[in-house]
Amino acid sequence: MSTQILQPFGLKSQPLNFQALPPLSLYIHIPWCVRKCPYCDFNSHEARGGLPEAAYVDALLRDLESALPLVWGRKVYSIFIGGGTPSLLSGAALARLLTEVRMRLPLVHEAEITLEANPGTVETNKFAAFRDAGVNRLSLGIQSFNDAHLHALGRIHTADEARHAIEIAQQHFDNINLDLMYALPQQIVEQAVQDVHSALSFRPQHLSCYHLTLEPNTLFAHQPPLVPDDDTSSEMQQRVEDLLAQHGYQHYETSAFAQPKKYSRHNLNYWQFGDYLGIGAGAHSKLSFHDKVIRQARLKQPQSYMESVAQGGQIQNEQLLDKNDLAFEFMMNALRLNDGFDEALFRECTSLPLLLIRRELEGAEQRGLLVREAGRIAPTALGRRFLNDLLQIFMVGQAE
Repeated sequence: MSTQILQPFGLKSQPLNFQALPPLSLYIHIPWCVRKCPYCDFNSHEARGGLPEAAYVDALLRDLESALPLVWGRKVYSIFIGGGTPSLLSGAALARLLTEVRMRLPLVHEAEITLEANPGTVETNKFAAFRDAGVNRLSLGIQSFNDAHLHALGRIHTADEARHAIEIAQQHFDNINLDLMYALPQQIVEQAVQDVHSALSFRPQHLSCYHLTLEPNTLFAHQPPLVPDDDTSSEMQQRVEDLLAQHGYQHYETSAFAQPKKYSRHNLNYWQFGDYLGIGAGAHSKLSFHDKVIRQARLKQPQSYMESVAQGGQIQNEQLLDKNDLAFEFMMNALRLNDGFDEALFRECTSLPLLLIRRELEGAEQRGLLVREAGRIAPTALGRRFLNDLLQIFMVGQAE
């Protein structure tokens, strides 16, 4: 196991003392997909020769069993099943998984349960089965309604298949997210805006609009495509935000837009620095106790993960966070929220007094990146546009 200690504020390591633990979510990782997309840096592996879904569900449940002592008695407010492509699972496998999870963890009434799905793996009877299994929120990875851009992104579906998938999904779910990307290879502004118009024609409850980034260790990083320049990308972003605002969508997080009361509860828990237990190959956890906070990461390779779970060896590394880690990571998450956060939340989630980052807060205010008003801290419009610059302020002294 490895331990990394960050020192962004030069604080001395002292025992933590949490008066109450933050909300808890469960993340379940399904690591397989039909084909690896050239921009994807998630832990995903091409499914060859079929999915070992029975063996993998067995491993997930063993993983959960071994983690129960860490979260004993805590209620779970949301479940997110991500990947990879979780919709590759059969309805029967998903039903078994969620049934067994409910037997082991106390879910709150009407807990949000999200499943990621790929339009290229859609079958009508699967969506019905997913709903019957307990999924009540579906997230569809559309990315674009333009066939040329879908091809450039390595997606396995067409624009018509994307529209068909949404229509099927709406027959079974009343809470749907559509993922879109902009600043795509050779994309012009009007094409990015047209993608959003196409999505809006379905009136989804939630939209996630991401700027394509060329992440390390991806095919696009090694063979960069021709993408729009910064000025064009900024214009795309502004046009997208304006259009969604005109249609009543609330821009509540850097890339997230929702109809009123349809925010993603699971993702909000991340951004508000709540706890999450992650099970599955490559899954990450952040768990609080009354006197400490830990992070864990599972083995990434699916076969190694499944083989190791039986011996209790699925944890690849574990990290004990000190107060310096907590202060920086809280700000890194919470400042993604356009409305910011209540000052009291900082103490609740870190056990730190806000006074300890006073210098950094004042510096961000002086640069016009952050505003403090009536007990609330939020990024300004400038801070949202230059979020990395804002976060950099809170990394001062990290390497000390």
